[in-house]
Amino acid sequence: MTAPDLSTAAWRKSSYSDGGANNCIEVADGYPGVIPVRDSKTPTGPVLLIAAPAWTAFVEFAAEG
Repeated sequence: MTAPDLSTAAWRKSSYSDGGANNCIEVADGYPGVIPVRDSKTPTGPVLLIAAPAWTAFVEFAAEG
C-alpha cells in the first residue's frame, strides 16, 4: 500500500478537545480506507495511518466510556 499524499490534508481536532492548542490528536478525512492521525503538538511530525475499520472500532469503544 502506498501512503497517501497528505500535503493538502485538512486536519481537525476532536470536538471534545478542551480548546487547548496542543493537547490532542488530529485526524484528516477524505482518504479511502485509512484515517491519518497525528499529534497536535508536532504537526510536522510522523503520521499514523489507521485502517478505517480499526478507527471505527476505537471510536465506538471510546464512546462507550
